[in-house]
Amino acid sequence: MQSQDVFIAHPTNKDQINALKAVVKAFKIDFEITKENPYNPDFVKTVLDSEQEIKKGKGVKVSSKGFDNLWK
Repeated sequence: MQSQDVFIAHPTNKDQINALKAVVKAFKIDFEITKENPYNPDFVKTVLDSEQEIKKGKGVKVSSKGFDNLWK
């Protein structure tokens, strides 16, 4: 049986990496380790820069009420 679910974990240190490896091996789950980031680096930079701008108060608030007619 093959599951359609994909789990992506982001361990932050060696202990977490080793723990994750131990768990998936114990459950005999196939896994792969990659250092590749699946996202375009320019896109990631844009998102991170935008987060910083929002933290500085340079964001724009939009009410969801304006979008209600789109789904009717």
